[in-house]
Amino acid sequence: MKESTKTPALTEVELKLALPSGQSGALCHHPLLAATSPHQQQLANTYFDTPTGDLAAARVAVRLRTIDQQVLQTVKTAGQGGGGLSSRQEWEWQVPSAALDQAALAELPPFQGALGDCIAALRPTLSTDFTRKSWQLVWQDSDIELVLDEGEIVCGSARAPIREVELELKAGAPAALWTLAVELASQIALRPSDTSKAARGNALGHQHWPLPTAKRPAEWLHRATVALDAYHDSGDAAHLNAARQALDTLAQHPQLDSAARSEAEALPNALNAQGMPSTTYGVAALNLARRLAHETALR
Repeated sequence: MKESTKTPALTEVELKLALPSGQSGALCHHPLLAATSPHQQQLANTYFDTPTGDLAAARVAVRLRTIDQQVLQTVKTAGQGGGGLSSRQEWEWQVPSAALDQAALAELPPFQGALGDCIAALRPTLSTDFTRKSWQLVWQDSDIELVLDEGEIVCGSARAPIREVELELKAGAPAALWTLAVELASQIALRPSDTSKAARGNALGHQHWPLPTAKRPAEWLHRATVALDAYHDSGDAAHLNAARQALDTLAQHPQLDSAARSEAEALPNALNAQGMPSTTYGVAALNLARRLAHETALR
């Protein structure tokens, strides 16, 4: 879309799911998708930051995307949420070439403070190139775009595969994202993912995968989800161990009610030795994330 930088930001509401290797065919043949041919595009993306990582520290992403011979400049703020679901602000507009429109950046709210002084120092830091297949779905009276991204993140000499499903709400109720995700996860071994492509690339470049602290149940589920993301990008068993420990702590958390505890208790044994989820894991994690998000909103 072409978005004027002087209009309010769009609010992007999406649910991100990690897809295991070899499962894209199963997804494309799911009954909800098999009857419709997806729209397919090649996306080449370059992310920018300062040499000292000021944007990453502020959890702001600046990206140039080449698609269909057009170049789009995008700014995204940090997502709010967990269990795969996030809501964040986004600005996007077309630019004439693969060079940052610094003047337009300076007009945006994220760059009105200290980040404004960093604009001139922005340099390419990582790339994400992938094939995107997209389907437009109507599910429970809501319009949802389902995309399957497959490709690679590159940051310096470090690389990681991209295999993820994103469900973006175009119109309707966010609850429809949860129920659609559960429907898919009941047949395909999907799991929630809380780490953006940009954050994954930054972690790869630094070879450092920090994990969030946790006290409440939703925070322990988020920690487990981020630790699994880190494990599959780093191959470091310490992150898989951290994910298992977070899931064990979550299952025993005193703040869980009986229904949430049943879902939490299903999670530790629903990951195999390589940290890959079963369908049991995906369904339980999504249902628990939705329950915990609702409870958090009521506080």
